[in-house]
Amino acid sequence: MIEQETVDKIFEAANIVDVVSEFVSLKKRGTNYFGCCPFHNEKTPSFSVSRSKNLYKCFGCGKAGNAVNFIMEHEQISYYEALKYLANKFHIEIKETERTPEEQERHDDRESMMVLNEFAKNTFINNMTETDEGRAIGYKYFKERGFNEETIKTFELGYSLSDRKSFTDFALKSGYQLKYLTSNPDTNIGTGLTIQREDGYTFDRFSSRVMFPIHNLTGKVIGFGGRVLDARTKGVNVKYMNSPQSVIYDKSRSLYGIYQAKAAIVKNDKCFLVEGYTDVLSMHQSGITNVVASNGTALTIEQIRLIHRFTNNITVLYDGDAAGIHAALRGIDLILAEEMNVKVLLLPDGEDPDSFARNHSSSELEDFIGQNETDFLLFKTKLLLNDAGNDPVKKSNLIGDIVTSISVVPDSIKRELYAKECSELMGIDERVLHIEINKRLRKKREQWYDEEQRELKKSTPSQLIVNKTISASNRCREYESELLTILINHGNDVLFTIAKDDEPSVDVTVEQYIDKELTDSNIEFQTPICKRMLDLYTSICSKGQKPGLTTFTLSSDTEMSRFAVDLLVPKNEVSNKFWEKHNQYISAEDRDLKSVIDSAIYGYKACLVQQSLDSIREKIKTLEQTPDNEIEMAQMMNQTIVLTNYKKRLFEYLKRVIG
Repeated sequence: MIEQETVDKIFEAANIVDVVSEFVSLKKRGTNYFGCCPFHNEKTPSFSVSRSKNLYKCFGCGKAGNAVNFIMEHEQISYYEALKYLANKFHIEIKETERTPEEQERHDDRESMMVLNEFAKNTFINNMTETDEGRAIGYKYFKERGFNEETIKTFELGYSLSDRKSFTDFALKSGYQLKYLTSNPDTNIGTGLTIQREDGYTFDRFSSRVMFPIHNLTGKVIGFGGRVLDARTKGVNVKYMNSPQSVIYDKSRSLYGIYQAKAAIVKNDKCFLVEGYTDVLSMHQSGITNVVASNGTALTIEQIRLIHRFTNNITVLYDGDAAGIHAALRGIDLILAEEMNVKVLLLPDGEDPDSFARNHSSSELEDFIGQNETDFLLFKTKLLLNDAGNDPVKKSNLIGDIVTSISVVPDSIKRELYAKECSELMGIDERVLHIEINKRLRKKREQWYDEEQRELKKSTPSQLIVNKTISASNRCREYESELLTILINHGNDVLFTIAKDDEPSVDVTVEQYIDKELTDSNIEFQTPICKRMLDLYTSICSKGQKPGLTTFTLSSDTEMSRFAVDLLVPKNEVSNKFWEKHNQYISAEDRDLKSVIDSAIYGYKACLVQQSLDSIREKIKTLEQTPDNEIEMAQMMNQTIVLTNYKKRLFEYLKRVIG
């Protein structure tokens, strides 16, 4: 584990805006920054980042935390790994103590794979620049394709030697374990740089190939693509080969060139999407640096959302191959469904992004893009119309295809505009399109409703009631959270001063006042996480220390850290309305601190009293069915009267505080 002193340095250095900006396009709005949440699918930015509090909060999915929480959630890594990531980013030396065996094993697996990929990348670069074979084949290939030294260096291109055991033997000799060189599909452990046959024989996966390292958003190599060269390309079905799936590489969630392109995507507020590695390299070299490739796979929703973190605008480049265009069209509906603005750029016959970029200057390329990129749905309509010709059956299918694409667009205004323009292009009544669009929308709603009903049927009636009403225990949790928020923000503040003529004055802090109110009433928090936080708070105070904001938000207890962040982020309108509905919540801005504290304490006490009353009434119902229990019944009835009167007094006091 990392020493606390080092952890403190990391948290001090890790500016939340700088950290999040690596992965999310943020725009300043007031004192905070906003962007689309990277953790769930959303159309309107609800992901808030506070520089002053060094916290983030999504008002859509509810996820919140500090810089470490963000890296843990985003990169799906451990607390320790997130700290190491931030320490490296902000140039902080790591001082460590001993980890648990489980933590050590998880860390070793990921770290070993990352280190091995870095070793492989450097080996492939060295092969290409320092060996006769590498210079004669690998380096020559890249130079003949027109790539300059800067491009080769930026994308860290390399070459794997033709000797089928060259890399594997070198890696083993260098101390790397076979379990990380090979690939285990059951555990997803291993890079797959080496293939092991059933008889134990091992050989290189990428021998005789030029190598394209695949980077994640932080610039680490998570996998490779390799292209076979020379005469071996003849009759080879798979000219390109990628690393297998692993805990660090998921083909469907990665984009080639995203690390090199992300800053340019944000700056230009647009991303160009191409198909292959060399398409990215040529366009990048020609000055179009906001370009990525889908690793030669069909476009996935995860890849689209990765782009969507940085921009709402995407232009897809197609070459003149009709079959390829039709195959790619199917993936564009996914982009439309994400409410991104999609354009299409059709290159001249015989050209692909690689060749076109190499044969034209940067200004010519930019001019061609500006003059020829077209809205996707209009492009698709024209393309399919041309294919259909005068065939009525094909034209009918065309209408269905276009309607399908329009219906996935979430924004109703955009759907209206698309329907109008497409109906004019196809020469059909706009109402026909609207009827078909509404049919599909209605079908979607029915499918969603059916799925919802199936989920509801899985729950028992009692669970449904709990979901639709607010139980006393949930109200208690809200009051506990409110009191903790007050303690964290104002615990050391002086609430009032007790002064007598013949004695020195005594300042009473918020913490002392709340502690006395709870202790005098023999109250303990019911919610486990709230109780843990209160116990920690009072424990620190008992030692004469003053717990602060970071005591909880920077806690190594992940649950406590996230819960504290959630408490400290201002409540959104929904939660305010909840409190207003129950006539208990008073915002600190509208009342003095004492009134806010009293309303929370007495509201909490009223909740606990109601819980006790409910419990006693249940016992009375049971006793009514049992003979010879007059004495116990009388005791229960007496307790009910006492608690009811106390509850009335609490509500009378609350009315005075609120009113």
